[in-house]
Amino acid sequence: MSILLERSVDKILAKEGRMKKATDDLRNEHEAIKLALRILDKMCIEIEKKGSADAEDTERMISFLKVFADKCHHGKEENHLFPALEAKGIPKEGGPIGVMLSEHTEGRDYIRKMGESITHEEKGTSVVSHQFIKHARGYIGLLSEHIEKENSVLFQMADERLSASDNEQLLEAFEDLEEHVIGHGKHEELHTFLNAMEKKYLN
Repeated sequence: MSILLERSVDKILAKEGRMKKATDDLRNEHEAIKLALRILDKMCIEIEKKGSADAEDTERMISFLKVFADKCHHGKEENHLFPALEAKGIPKEGGPIGVMLSEHTEGRDYIRKMGESITHEEKGTSVVSHQFIKHARGYIGLLSEHIEKENSVLFQMADERLSASDNEQLLEAFEDLEEHVIGHGKHEELHTFLNAMEKKYLN
């Protein structure tokens, strides 16, 4: 999460008299992803109205979703949270973890198809086709429901089962993933991009 957001969350938690949990970090990333979905929907509306969109913006949004939503956020869940929950007796197959993993895979397919719908012409211009709308809207619907399931079901289960020590280890693992897998300063850079896109499309 961004430095400013992290400090704000820490202040709220301190006021409530509790330590930060791994799910607090993931819930905050969900808010950023939900904002990205709103921006993506506005891009679709512009394509429908104008017949075109800023191809650079759409490509940058796809990159954001690949890195922030999938590689970072889903990476934290798949590599760290889900195994920790399996160790606490929550089954992978036939349970909520398996459903979440399946939806992660489906989301990646939508992102790939969004990227394929942007064609580059010989003169250096890019064209965003109406196929982009189809796959973007599919992704928006999927991720919106996915986030609600995690927030209301899986994260509740995590909060009930994970100890203070478990949460501390997970938060350290999350920080390590941001630093060494995503890259130093990249997380903050992604939030800066999202803020700029919010001002451009939603204000």
